[in-house]
Amino acid sequence: MRHIISILVEDKFGVLARVAGLFSGRGYNIESLTVNVTERPEVSMMTIVTRGDEHVIEQIIKQLRKLVNVLKVRDLTSFNHIERELVLIKVFVSQKNRGDLYNIVGTFRAKVVDLTPESMVIEITGSQDKLEAFVELVRPYGIIELVRTGRLAIGRGARATSDMDKPKGPANL
Repeated sequence: MRHIISILVEDKFGVLARVAGLFSGRGYNIESLTVNVTERPEVSMMTIVTRGDEHVIEQIIKQLRKLVNVLKVRDLTSFNHIERELVLIKVFVSQKNRGDLYNIVGTFRAKVVDLTPESMVIEITGSQDKLEAFVELVRPYGIIELVRTGRLAIGRGARATSDMDKPKGPANL
């Protein structure tokens, strides 16, 4: 099963290497990894997408919590959260198909961020399903280049993602 792990860390040299090393050293795969500063410049948030059963994820989280400079670790998969990813995609364009591409961009609430006589760069954010549907629709026009961020996730509600407790449900009441 796919899991989204949120890791609040001190913004210090080597933290990313230690986190990535933990995964590679134990043979766990990272599907995506994003990291950036938070509202506090001395603290960064890492969002890692990985796969594993409950036992594997539990072990990963326990090991992450032991790392120097790691402040909080949460598996957001079981929390009510929002996920997004960003794709920049460059496609071939001609006078003939430019209107069709603009219609697709508008339908998906994407944005054209660069346009030349031969190409169009489109920015689109959303869920993985939305992004994959968009890519498949523009594929026939000819994809020149495609880059994507890793997934970002944030818990819903007024509390910080890093401060969330176990979700309330029948098993946790």
